[in-house]
Amino acid sequence: MRKLAISTLIGLAAASIGAAAPADAAARPRLDKLVKLKDIRRHQKDLQTIATYNGGTRAAGESGFEISTKYVVKQLKKAGYRPTVQDFPFDYYKEKTPAVLDRPGGPSYVYGTDYATLDFSGSGDVTAVATAVDAAGAGVGSGCEADDFAGFPKGNIALVKRGGCNFSVKAGNAQTAGAAAIAIYNDGASPERMGPVQGTASTPWKIPVIGPTYQLGTDLVKDSASGTLKLHIKTDTFSEKRTAHNVLAETRRGRADNVVVLGAHLDSVTAGPGINDNGSGTATVLTIAEQIDKLGKGIKNKVRFAFWGAEEEGLLGSEYYVEHLTAAQKSRIALNLNFDMLGSPNGVRGVYDGDDSEGAGTNPPAGSGAIEKVFLDYYGTRKLATSPSEFNGRSDYGPFIENGIPAGGLDSGAEKLKTEAEAKIYGGEAGKAYDPCYHLACDTYANNNSTILDQLADGAAHAAQVFAGSTLPVNGGRVAAPKAAKARAHTPVGRDLR
Repeated sequence: MRKLAISTLIGLAAASIGAAAPADAAARPRLDKLVKLKDIRRHQKDLQTIATYNGGTRAAGESGFEISTKYVVKQLKKAGYRPTVQDFPFDYYKEKTPAVLDRPGGPSYVYGTDYATLDFSGSGDVTAVATAVDAAGAGVGSGCEADDFAGFPKGNIALVKRGGCNFSVKAGNAQTAGAAAIAIYNDGASPERMGPVQGTASTPWKIPVIGPTYQLGTDLVKDSASGTLKLHIKTDTFSEKRTAHNVLAETRRGRADNVVVLGAHLDSVTAGPGINDNGSGTATVLTIAEQIDKLGKGIKNKVRFAFWGAEEEGLLGSEYYVEHLTAAQKSRIALNLNFDMLGSPNGVRGVYDGDDSEGAGTNPPAGSGAIEKVFLDYYGTRKLATSPSEFNGRSDYGPFIENGIPAGGLDSGAEKLKTEAEAKIYGGEAGKAYDPCYHLACDTYANNNSTILDQLADGAAHAAQVFAGSTLPVNGGRVAAPKAAKARAHTPVGRDLR
C-alpha cells in the first residue's frame, strides 16, 4: 500500500512550479471544485439511456456506440468546442449464441462458469480428440512458439495454457498447425486467473477459440494423456469490417506546441452498457471539458480532450490516433492523462505507477513519475490514501508510452480482487472484485461507488488544471508561452491530423 503523500500546495509540490505561478493564482477557480459529481452522474445516466434503447450495449460497431458518439459531440459543441470525429476501420466481432463445450457421452460444462469464448473466435462445430500442447510451458510459454505444435495431429483440439504471449499468437500457431479448435485455459497465476479466460484473440480466426477455467483446463490436460479424450466445441460468431470513431476537441487557450491530452474510452463491451467501464471516465472527462474554460488565463497549454473508440477491441482508437500523428505532432504532445473506470463499487483510489516504484520493470517514459506525483500530492493534501495501479499499457495510454510520451492516470479497479489491507482503508469486501460487474450486463448506472467516483474525478480535474498551467517537471515545458507559440495557429485534430 502506498504511503500518503503530503503537500502544502494546491498545485504541484515542486518549488519550480510554485515559484513560477502568477501572483493571482490563489484567487483563480479550482477545477476540482467546479467539476461536480451530479454532472458526471447526469452524463452517465444519459449513456445508460442510450444503451437501454439500443440493445443494452454501447460497443463499437453497435448503434449504442454511434449514438454515444453523437451525444459527446453535441455536449462538446454546447460547451463551446469545435469537436472533430476521426473515423477508423476495425474488425467487428459478435458472439451470436453462447458456445458449447462438452464431452460426448460425458459431462457438459457451463458457459460463463466453466469456460468463455474469446473475442474473434471463429465459428465451428467440432468433435475431436484433445491434445495438450507444451503443458509445462517450456520456453516462452504454452503454444507461443510454432515448435510447440511439432507433431500435433491435424484435426485435433489443442489444449493450451494461458501465459507467455498474446492469445492471438497461440490461436495463430494452432490454426497453422491444423488444429480444429483451441482451448486456452487459465494459468492459475493469481486468484483473478482461476476462472474462465475472457479476452480477445485480436483478429478474426477460422477455428473456435474458447477459454476454460484453470481447474477444468488442468483436468482436461490430465485426461488427454491417454490420447483418447474427445471434446465437443461449438461456437457461433460473426465478424466483419466496420467503422468506429474517436472524438477530439481542445481548448481555445494555451500553447499549441505543448498539448495535454486528456482521454477516456467511449465504448463498452458487447455484453453490457459499460456505465462504469467506461462511462465513468467518459463522463468525468466530458465534465472537465465543460468547466475548464473557467480557468481563463490559467490555461497556458492547450488541453485536448479525447474520447477513444474500440478500446475494448484492443486500444484500437488510441492506437490509430497515435499512429497517424506525424513526428512533429507527437513532439507537441507534452503528456497523456487517462481515466478508465473511476466508480467501481468495491473500488480503490488507484494511481498509475509512473515511476515504476512497484518494480514491474515497465520502464515508463521520463516524466511519468512526475505525473504520478501530482496525483499523490493532491490526495496527500486531502489525507486520502491511494493504491498503485500497474503501469502496463492495458488502457489507452499504452500507445502514448510506446511512443515515448509521458502518461499517467487514475482508476478504481476492474476484475482483480480487493485485499484485506485495502478493505480496511477503503471499506468494501476483501476477496471480491473491485467491480463485480466488470464486462457484464450488470455494469449499469446502479453499478457505482459515488464516493470513489467523486474523489477520483477531483484528482483528474486537479491534474488537468496543474498541467494546463505548466508541464515543467514532465517535459521541461515553460510556464510562459514564447511569442512564436502565441502566434501559432490552432493545431488541427481529428480528421485533419496534419
